[in-house]
Order: sequence, then structure tokens, then C-alpha cells
Amino acid sequence: MVDWKLAAATAARLVRPGPEVTRDEARDIVAELRRHATAAEEHVRGFTRMVAASDTPVPVLVVDRPGWIRANVAGFRALLTPLLDKMSDRRSSLPGGAVLGTVGGKVTGVELGMLLSFLASRVLGQYETFAPGSEDLPGGAGNGGRLLLVAPNIVQVERELEVDPHDFRLWVCLHEETHRTQFAAVPWLRDHIEGEIRTFLSETDVDPATLLERVREAAQSLAGGRPPEGEGRSIVELVQTPAQREVLARLTAVMSLLEGHADYVMDGVGPQVVPSVAEIREKFQKRRASGAGRLDAALRKLLGLDAKLRQYRDGERFVRAVVDEVGMDGFNRVWTSPNTLPTKAEIAKPADWVARVHGTTAG
Repeated sequence: MVDWKLAAATAARLVRPGPEVTRDEARDIVAELRRHATAAEEHVRGFTRMVAASDTPVPVLVVDRPGWIRANVAGFRALLTPLLDKMSDRRSSLPGGAVLGTVGGKVTGVELGMLLSFLASRVLGQYETFAPGSEDLPGGAGNGGRLLLVAPNIVQVERELEVDPHDFRLWVCLHEETHRTQFAAVPWLRDHIEGEIRTFLSETDVDPATLLERVREAAQSLAGGRPPEGEGRSIVELVQTPAQREVLARLTAVMSLLEGHADYVMDGVGPQVVPSVAEIREKFQKRRASGAGRLDAALRKLLGLDAKLRQYRDGERFVRAVVDEVGMDGFNRVWTSPNTLPTKAEIAKPADWVARVHGTTAG
């Protein structure tokens, strides 16, 4: 169904080069990001009062764009293999299915590579929850998570925003370190999210050609410089079943919580350790909201990236409202079990979560 090696090779070949830096500058940037990641860990844990449940370290990897691509191809492959096997079995029963599978796998590999090349220049950092390790990209113990910091993208954005590079690098690390802390301090969280994703994928009931056509639609828009058809809906929205909508609502709530919590922590810690945090936040918010033109906006919708932007905003408002009402320790009851996670409706109405979990009404 997907030629993964071809996807990785295509993305690495097409991805835009990063900003120009000398070898010495690159070495200094990598070293500084590693120092900031270490410093951010202490800042985040002190502010959130969250403590790692295990002494096993979670790897922090500073990567370039091709490194990010390799890591994500491996992650997608591990996560999607059960679904793709199911789709492949369905296709093999059709006349000529084996031939179609071979040809289609290469076509889809190229087009997936095109999408990854688009995304590889936009991600500043990423906590990989499902991270199979490799020789050059080690994963956590027992296939646990790892934190990726994409050095060329961080440098590119700090230059575009014209902000202090040292402050910006620490600011980014505060956000990403919050994700590492979330999963290190809440052992059940990874399995819970993986279970929800597996359930979502297992409920997929769509003709393989339809699903692959959505991916091709997005990839071809990159090659042709045109907005994709149906740009008002994401790939997931275009193919999901009613059962998947329920799972997606729960996943949306969890991701809103995680992203909003990271933004809240970043802003809470920032004034003490990042002197120019107000300037960075203002400029970054404008950049995050604007995109880069009509095609970029259309692709963000098709890939669901606009939903991710809403997750930052809505989740941060939820965290702030709950902490204001019941304090940080009261908020941290959100990590007790899957039952104390907020629903999608509670993300929009934090008082309902406070009432359910604390037995009181906010305000």
C-alpha cells in the first residue's frame, strides 16, 4: 500500500534546504538546544509540579529536516501498518489487486514523501509518542517516546521573527519539554492515546482507493501549486465513519489539553527565564495564525493543521481557567486517569470539568 523507503527518499530529496549556517554555527546551535532542553526540564517540572514516574531518561534528539522525515516515516509505519494490512487484504481479493498494490505502493510512497517534505520545514519540535528506534535515531526504553528539536526550522523562524535567538530557542524548548514531562509523569497516557488511535484506525471502513485519493489530492496540490479540492475539510474528516467521530472527539480533547498545557507552561515559566518572552509570543502568535498564503491555508485545512491551531488556543484557555479556579494541584487531577481527562465539551466549558472532577462550580 505504501513504499515507505520511497516515501522517505522522496521527502528527503524534495525538502527545502534550511537556512545557511557555518559548520561552527551549526555545532553551537545544536549544543545550545541540548543545554536548553536540560534547563527547560527543571523549569517545567518546578512550575507544573509534575514528577517523572521513572528514572529512565527520555531521549532528546536535535535533528535536521531529513532526520525529522526519517523519524516520522518510522512512526507512521509502525502506527498505520495494521490499517494498511487490512486495506491490502481487501485489495488483493480484487482482480489485478497484486499488480495494483505494487504500483500503487510506489505512487503513494512518492506522494506521501511530497507531503512530508512540506511538513518537514514547518515543525519546530515534536514529542514522538510512538517512536521505534534506529541506529541514528534512538528511541526511548521499550519503544517509549523521544523528543525531537528540528534545528534548521528553529533557526529559520527566529530569523524571520527577528527575535533574540538564545531566548527563542529556550522558549521553544519550554513548550516541547512540557510534552516530555506530560508523558514521563503520566505513565498511562501513552497507552491511552495509542489505544484511541488504534480504535480509530480499526473502525476505518473506506475503499482503499478513496483514502489514497485524499492523500494524492493533497500531494498533487503541492506539485501543481493549486489549492486542493474540498479545502474546507481535512483528510480525516473526509473519510471518517460515525464511530470514528466519537473517537476523534476524545482525541481532540486530549490533544487540546496537551497542547494548551504546553502553551500555558511556556508562558508561565517564560517571564522568569526568557527576557524577551513578550516580544517572542506576540510575533509568534501572528505568524502561527497567518500562514503563508492561500495555498498554505488550504493545505493546512486539508491536513488538519488548522485544527491543531485551535487546540493550542482552546486548550490554553481551559488550563488557565482551571488553574485560576482550583490552583495547579487542583488542575493536576486531570492526570489521575482517563476518566479525569476533559471531554471536548469541557474543553470549551472548563467549569463543567471542575464541577465533575472537584464537585464544585467554578466562579
